[in-house]
Amino acid sequence: MVLLREYRGKEILRKFGVPVPPGKVVRDAKEAEAVLRSGEIPVPCVVKAQVLAGGRGKAGFVKLTNTVEEAVAAVHGMVGKEFKGEKVREVLLTTKADIGRELYLSITLDRSSRKPLLMASPEGGVEIESLPAEKLLRLPLHPLTGLVSYEKRAVTRAFALPPAAAKDLDRILDSLWAIFEKEDAELVEINPLALVGDRLLALDAKVILEDDAMFRHADFQKEHGELSPLEQKAHDKGIAFVEIGGDIGVLANGAGLTMATLDVLYQEGGRPGIFLDLGGTDDPKKVVEAFLMMTEANPKVVFINIFGGVTRCDTVASGLVEALKQAKPGFPLVARIRGNNEKEGIQILRAAGIGSYSDLAEAARHVVALEQGRASKGGAASPPAPAIAGGAS
Repeated sequence: MVLLREYRGKEILRKFGVPVPPGKVVRDAKEAEAVLRSGEIPVPCVVKAQVLAGGRGKAGFVKLTNTVEEAVAAVHGMVGKEFKGEKVREVLLTTKADIGRELYLSITLDRSSRKPLLMASPEGGVEIESLPAEKLLRLPLHPLTGLVSYEKRAVTRAFALPPAAAKDLDRILDSLWAIFEKEDAELVEINPLALVGDRLLALDAKVILEDDAMFRHADFQKEHGELSPLEQKAHDKGIAFVEIGGDIGVLANGAGLTMATLDVLYQEGGRPGIFLDLGGTDDPKKVVEAFLMMTEANPKVVFINIFGGVTRCDTVASGLVEALKQAKPGFPLVARIRGNNEKEGIQILRAAGIGSYSDLAEAARHVVALEQGRASKGGAASPPAPAIAGGAS
């Protein structure tokens, strides 16, 4: 899933002919002032933090400003702040619209019916979950025929628009289907679709693309707006790396084992903060690269949990030992490796001063004990490798 920020979603809408108000993305107050004083975006204007979570308006991250000074102050008050765990790095300046009505329109993938689903409501500008069922039109679309005339007429009747706006709506619906199909979208949402005078204007956009189709879309191959800078760096290297806000780093192979490892750590009272999935690789160079990425996140302790099926334990262990030589981390490691070439892998780790557990729960308890012990000391550094915490197998 590749969730795009509003301004990127609007770029797609504009590309397919959907009317969108002028806008300019800025990254600090100085840049905002230059744009506003040049007249590129006139005041009054709307200042909108470019974050992925909803509810920006209620939290003060969307502001209507009447002067250049107000707009610059709004930008200054947003950039660098956090909204629902995401730091604001970009702000959209967009022209103010005289809104007559706010409508809701989207096409998404309904996984239960395995069909595209068109949703429309004459009451937009609110979270779709808050709309009563009788106010939301839901039309399953055939994936081969797409959006057809009688379905578009149903939306037009539900919106009760003047003739000029009804013509706009017909074109916008065709554009939404084209985006959904040609851009490999999971969701294309306009909320609100505003009636301004007798015409329609898309004031907001939410677009989610299917990440498995990114090879067809060069413009968006690096567009992972939900990623932190370190996650983006890992993604660019082809490493599955996620930061979730705790103190324990988890390095495992396979999504199932990685998630199970997180669950066990939570059950033992730990706070996993970073997890890195090696997948099926046992290439020592790839293991080195992955571990070096883990050290950049600076966890308090790292738990290495490897099951050797296709992956060989000994080659993973060799990669870890080489990574330790390069990184010299200031945090302890706890290892658990089982499976293909397990004995050889344990011997390699032991030779480097790393003990290996065989029992997952026992290893997890030791990891959590290390995490909590370090936390109580204010995160003081532990002895560097190879004097790394472990246990007997």
